Order: sequence, then structure tokens, then C-alpha cells
Amino acid sequence: MKRSIGSTLALLALTSAPAFADDAALREQAKEMFEAIPLNGPALENNVMSRDRVDLGAKLFFDPRMSRSGLFSCQSCHNVGIGGVDGLETSIGHGWQKGPRNAPTMLNAVFNIAQFWDGRAPDLAEQAKGPVQAGVEMNNTPDNVVATMKSMSGYVDAFATAFPGESDPITFDNFALAIEAFEATLITPNSKFDQFLMGSDGAMSDVEKAGLQLFVDTGCASCHGGINFGGQDYYPFGVVEKPGAAVLPEGDKGRFAVTETAGDDYVFRAAPLRNIALTAPYFHSGKVWNLKEAVDIMANSQLGAELTDEQVDQIVAFLGTLTGEQPLVVHPILPVRTMATPLPEEM
Repeated sequence: MKRSIGSTLALLALTSAPAFADDAALREQAKEMFEAIPLNGPALENNVMSRDRVDLGAKLFFDPRMSRSGLFSCQSCHNVGIGGVDGLETSIGHGWQKGPRNAPTMLNAVFNIAQFWDGRAPDLAEQAKGPVQAGVEMNNTPDNVVATMKSMSGYVDAFATAFPGESDPITFDNFALAIEAFEATLITPNSKFDQFLMGSDGAMSDVEKAGLQLFVDTGCASCHGGINFGGQDYYPFGVVEKPGAAVLPEGDKGRFAVTETAGDDYVFRAAPLRNIALTAPYFHSGKVWNLKEAVDIMANSQLGAELTDEQVDQIVAFLGTLTGEQPLVVHPILPVRTMATPLPEEM
């Protein structure tokens, strides 16, 4: 296995150091790299998070009639009841096709620098437009989505309320803005780690604190930092040594498809680690179902580090502290279709 001299020295230091620093020192170190999720949620730069707009976005998020077949909704692949994912290697969409990548969680996605594994959508509104039009997902068109929404008085009234003063509020852009407003509420504050960061020494166990210290000392935090423990930048998968094709499919070159820059081959957005214990399987390929195995792969591939079983277990224990309070979402009652509503098409 390839390993830099620096990483070898760091590992030697780890084996001779105490399991973790005292609480105050560890907390201050963590504050330099991470942030707690705010209890009151984020603000959106180019959107309004009014109650009317959020409620409309919830309806659209759960409405399968936004797909051409009438079967698939945003909730299908980003189930808010199981960590904001679908629990599959890759999602199933129109015509029972399998998508090319694992569905990322929508929980806390508002904190990411961009959306999708390759960062091709700059915000949640732009992201909302993608799956609706993708042939392998919802396989619909903006015109058909607009026609569907305009055919139901419930949506006509809801859009008029959520986008006041607009002469024609039912547009594909406003469809995306409403979904963005709802998704921005899907945050998970008050995790054990957040409680520790805000001053509660007893929120984390000694094993979990040791895992946090290892997470920092081995270099995991260099890619997985900030409020979402990732989602803020792009990195090659396999900085030191590429994992096998079973984990990193050769046909998926990541961000290269967006930038067409040779240096972006096999480059992906660092996965956010909030609620990671809930969102198996892991990586863009969805091939790894065990979090301990995922940590071991990342240590080898990204850092050139060979951790002991005990160290991996400590990091996994720490990652479990990133599970926050899950959003309680009541499934909305959806507007009633009319004879003018486009019929679902067979797959």
C-alpha cells in the first residue's frame, strides 16, 4: 500500500498519544473546523421561506403526478422518513430503470455548496428541476408539469398565495423555488456532536470523543468539515490509491462531465456526513453497505492510512453522533385532479 511519510508519522503519533484530549481543548479544536446546525434553520439568498411557499413545496415534493408516469415523486428517492435517501444502491425511476448514482440525502442539503455528486446544480431550486426532466428518473417536461399544476384549483390557489403579485405564478421556475423552500426546512439540529460543540461535555462518550480526535488527526476533517461535515468542495476519489472498480466504477468520471477538465476525472463533491449512520449504502456507487468498511476505504484511498480495528470503531462511533433530530413531516393532502389534468403515461 502507498503511504506518505507524513501520514506514517501521523499514525505513529496517534498510537502513542492519549485516546483524546480534555473536553475543553477538543471542543475548541472542533470549533475551528465544524459548526453546529442552527436550530432556526438557514436563510435562502434568492428565495422566500414563507409558510405558504414551504407548504406548497411540501405538496410538490410528495406529489407523484409531477412525474410522467404518476408513480415517482421527490420523496421516492429522498424519503424523509429514512434519512432523506431511498436505501438503494442506485434509485429506480421511469420504466424501472436504475439510475447511475446513489441518491444523496436531502437532509441538510441546503448547507452544501452545490447539489448532486458532481456539483452540477448550484442550489436546491436548480436541483429540483433535474430529476423531473431526467429520462431515467421522472421523465417529465416543464410544460407538462406546468399543465398538471394549472389543471388543479388547489395548486392554482396555492401558487397565487405563495407567489403574490405575479400575473402568472405557476411556472417551472416557481415550482423549483417552492420545493427549495420546503427542502431548506429539512435540517437535523441538536445532534450529540452539536450538543458537545455547544458546551455539553456529557453529550458524547469517551469512545465517541476519541473518534472525533482521530477524525481530526488523521485528516478526515480536511475534506469533511464545516457545518455539514462535507459538501463544500471537490476531491479525487483515490488521492493516494484508487479503490477497485466495484467501489469506483470506471465509466463514471465524476465532475469531468460538468467541467470537461482533465483534472476533474474521478473528482466528486465530498459527501456530507451528517446522519451518515442512517444513509447506507455509501459512496456515489452505493456499493458499500457497512459504515466501518466505508471508513476503512476512505482512510486507505484518501489518506494512505491503515487504521486499526479499534481506531475505525472509534471513528464510526463518532460519526454516529452526527445524527440529529429528524424533521417531522406530515404527508400533505394533495390537490384533487380534474378532467383537465394530464393522464399518466404507461412506462
